[in-house]
Amino acid sequence: MTLTPKPKVVVGMSGGVDSSMAAALLKEEGYDVIGVTLQIWEATGPEVEGGCCSNSAIDDARRVAFILGIPHYVMNFRSYFKETVVDYFTQSYLYGETPNPCLACNKHVKFGEMLRKARGLGAEFIATGHYAQILRDPGSERFLLSKSADDRKDQTYALYMLTQEQLEHTLFPLAEYQKEHVREMARERGLGVGDKPESQEICFVPDDDYASFVRQRLEVPIKPGDFVDLAGNKLGRHEGIIHFTVGQRKGLGVTFGKPMFVVGLNPERNEVVLGEDRDVYTDTLWANDLNWISIPDLIEPLKVKAKIRYNSSGAEATIFPGEIGSGYGVMVRFDEPQRAVTPGQAVVFYQGNLVVGGGKIISDPRGKERGSKFEVRGSN
Repeated sequence: MTLTPKPKVVVGMSGGVDSSMAAALLKEEGYDVIGVTLQIWEATGPEVEGGCCSNSAIDDARRVAFILGIPHYVMNFRSYFKETVVDYFTQSYLYGETPNPCLACNKHVKFGEMLRKARGLGAEFIATGHYAQILRDPGSERFLLSKSADDRKDQTYALYMLTQEQLEHTLFPLAEYQKEHVREMARERGLGVGDKPESQEICFVPDDDYASFVRQRLEVPIKPGDFVDLAGNKLGRHEGIIHFTVGQRKGLGVTFGKPMFVVGLNPERNEVVLGEDRDVYTDTLWANDLNWISIPDLIEPLKVKAKIRYNSSGAEATIFPGEIGSGYGVMVRFDEPQRAVTPGQAVVFYQGNLVVGGGKIISDPRGKERGSKFEVRGSN
């Protein structure tokens, strides 16, 4: 009996253990595998061990591809990465947001442009070493995104923006594996990356000094402004809103005689709003730039578990459809107040293990500074 050959798949290989094992498993399953490393940023300082943008990471990916006997290419995505990720990252700070560049990279680069390039190579699929699972609902025929078997490593929060087309043409070979098992398999195959540390920092800010990075790349000066309390009373001066994020306590540069926390940022007035710890909690947030996965759209209130940060376990909430100006958004009302809801970060909605969808947290659109209308349908 002649077996039908499996299709061609392009694997994004960062040089780490996860993407290396993704390529290895697909090769063993009979796929026609091509390894691709995306060159997205020119490292100018000392290389960070485990970093995904370094020359050593490219060398590791190339060596693993050689061991596996698959072709390997390095693709220059620097210009596109700068435009869609780095420029977005820097501009967001001017708007009083705390951006997550990894989400933008996933949306535009790893699952957007890489899929387009893969098709140019004749591939039907792309694959990565993300810990997540793709399913198909036989009833609606929608592709679904589900949590991985390793709950500690689950990365669905960072993948909520995947479209139906992208899900249809993406493979996640590590969906059923625990991280330590993945490391063991890499050691057994002699890939040389089984004990390689994970990258923890933003690849283009290796020293973790976000404010200095933003200052160097913005064309406008960062101006000092006022610290104010919730009533608008001036409390002191700050060196620029790019240095602060909601929930921050340390590094304010001013002492107040009691613990004070960043409650909000007002870019229109260049103000940093301070309050006590209890003021950092809220039971409501708003989000736009939405992507729905398990449903085609939100047309009525829906009970979900909502995550407002990657390492959160999520909180019970109800999401309400609404309209912001001429665009659509959602209001999220939590059963219990949540700490440090941060504009610019993502909120992702779950029902059980399935991702319903998600979007970008924005400032309260009912505020005068935004000047936009937000009508919530179905909210009391």
